[in-house]
Amino acid sequence: MTEPATELPVVVIGAGPVGLAAAAHLLDQGLEPLILETGPAAGAAVRAWAHVRLFSPWAEVVDPAAEKLLSPTGWNHPDPTSYPSGGDWAELYLQPLADILGDRVRFGARVTGVSRAGRDRMVDADRERRPFTVHTAHADGREERILARAVIDASGTWCTPGPAGGDGLPALGEGAATDRITYRVPDLGDPAARARYAGKTTAVIGSGASAFTALAGLADLAESSDGAGTKAVWVLRRGISGSTFGGGDADQLPARGALGLAAKAAVDRGHARAVTGFRTEAVERAADSRLVLVDEDGRRLEPVDEMIVLTGFRPDLTFIDELRLGLDERLQAPVALAPLIDPNQHSCGTVYPHGHRELSHPERGVYLVGMKSYGRAPTFLAMTGYEQVRSVAAALAGDLDAADRVELSLPETGVCGGAGLFDTPDPQQPADIGCCAQDAQTGRSG
Repeated sequence: MTEPATELPVVVIGAGPVGLAAAAHLLDQGLEPLILETGPAAGAAVRAWAHVRLFSPWAEVVDPAAEKLLSPTGWNHPDPTSYPSGGDWAELYLQPLADILGDRVRFGARVTGVSRAGRDRMVDADRERRPFTVHTAHADGREERILARAVIDASGTWCTPGPAGGDGLPALGEGAATDRITYRVPDLGDPAARARYAGKTTAVIGSGASAFTALAGLADLAESSDGAGTKAVWVLRRGISGSTFGGGDADQLPARGALGLAAKAAVDRGHARAVTGFRTEAVERAADSRLVLVDEDGRRLEPVDEMIVLTGFRPDLTFIDELRLGLDERLQAPVALAPLIDPNQHSCGTVYPHGHRELSHPERGVYLVGMKSYGRAPTFLAMTGYEQVRSVAAALAGDLDAADRVELSLPETGVCGGAGLFDTPDPQQPADIGCCAQDAQTGRSG
């Protein structure tokens, strides 16, 4: 407790793309990072969706400070115009970066709690002069308490997917049906997964890029030699509108726009049937053990063999509950960031670059970054996270000029049609302006 806080490391939670980039930027600012990662290797969550191809090219998923560390080692930047899979991203970029960081990354280290040393969240006295204490459980059974000058939580949201229930809670019977439900995009290149869905009827619940990917994959399976009879029922909580399938050709990330077009093609070709305005209240077993989805108004769908639930993710806040966080009541995102990404206000994922000020909390020195900073909001880009941690690292080093400087231009989605969580567009939104009209003062759109 007598060690000056400035001599302590900045603890980074998570060795994913944004956590590793945070470490690179901290080193660039002369600060010492310590990354704690639950998994056995870099990008553990990314590896879980290794079969999924990113809609951002290599040029947009390699952090500049990370590349600065990698280049002297002889690392070769993959073709900037090509699109990596999750597996490519982990093996060709994230793991080499973690290897360079060496002992600054500890694998098999699960953070179980973060607080101020000797101060629970109720105590004001001398609070900001105390370092953070990070409680960690190691894979070998050891427990450890690590003191830190600051904490950057880049743990993501992968481990806490949303349920099928339309009220944000698991539907009645959902837990009992887990043998027929997955909350991830299945790898239809894997023989076991392929056999699970081939010739079956699958309900796909969700309206984002993951749902598009699943629908396109099931459509491809239906058209293959071993997939005859494969069908999808696309369950949407809202209606079909001009923005349902994304920005299409107007999206500045062409591969992202193509996902929506592929989902539309699945519907147009008859491989997927869209059911709109359906908010699942219950999942029941039919007499033949298939699943029946029941809407809150009593509507019942025809039985399905499988369910793919892709309703987004939410942050795990349990291990940082002793910190004084300022989180939006809707999204569980930092209060200054939330209005920029709130789908209650706009349907697109276009957000201007932001940094330490939007990510700050009443508890000084703690930042939620990456996917976790978005709380429950969708459409996060790796580039956004890289800009976040560049700004946060500069702020922790005391260089507020650099921390406040915007050094990134983000691609727009091509979608802008009012509130995104309701069945109809915002009636107060002029049709020719949209919810993300450019701000004449800032030149930003969001």
